[in-house]
Amino acid sequence: MTPVLKAEKLSKWYGNILGISDIHLEIRSGITGLLGPNGAGKSTFLKIAAGQLKPKLGALTIFGEPVYGNPRLFRRIGFCPEHDSAYAEMSGRGFILLLARLHGFTGAEAAAKAEKALGTVGLLDSQERAIKGYSFGMRQRLRLASSILHEPELLMLDEPLRGVDPLWRIRIMQLINEIVLIHQGKIFAKGDIHRIRGLIDSHPHQVSIRSPRPRPLAARLIGNEFISGVEFAADGRGLTVRTNQRDHFFTHLMGLLAEGGMDIEEITSPDDNLQAVFDYLIGK
Repeated sequence: MTPVLKAEKLSKWYGNILGISDIHLEIRSGITGLLGPNGAGKSTFLKIAAGQLKPKLGALTIFGEPVYGNPRLFRRIGFCPEHDSAYAEMSGRGFILLLARLHGFTGAEAAAKAEKALGTVGLLDSQERAIKGYSFGMRQRLRLASSILHEPELLMLDEPLRGVDPLWRIRIMQLINEIVLIHQGKIFAKGDIHRIRGLIDSHPHQVSIRSPRPRPLAARLIGNEFISGVEFAADGRGLTVRTNQRDHFFTHLMGLLAEGGMDIEEITSPDDNLQAVFDYLIGK
């Protein structure tokens, strides 16, 4: 099967700063995760793949075609960058509609594409609000809407877990078929999703839960084999749970929420970030 994306001897540097170096990689159909710490070269690689940067050496093709300087191919690619560049004074709908027109859609077709994209990311109810009034999570969803409105065959997401709550992070990770690890500009490993997910899931995690009644919640958690420790917050309005089986913990927590009676205001995972996970993986 022909790979969707193929990189050969791909290198990019900025003056004396190395972006990526001699990357050889084939990605086939499905959902692949690119994992690495800040500065590893992920964004550089994705920008080259999206046609925004020209490599210094090597080549990258998508669907068998060179990417850089090939605007015809851009219609088949969607790219969601890490940082947004939306016009803050515009409404969410106005901005997505503008992008639809830039893609070549006009009239009713442009409006339909914009509405479908906004509906997909759950922004229809706030589409007339100015973007400057959007929360971080809403702006993240707006970036996603901008990358899918033309219904691309290949979608690339830079930092898709940024700003996403822990429960949704689990769901997104479960969609990934394969993981590529990048470190210091080079491909560190490319592998079996089941083995790598097993390592990620066994990474020791701390999950902080804000609740006005933390003791009844702790009583429902303590004693489960996937809980290695529970500590109460100093202000008495929450607890921190340690777990080596993140999926089991969140499945159990969702079950408690569904039963009702648990007052939970916020769930955060202080060490649930790519840097922490990557450090754990390369330690293996």
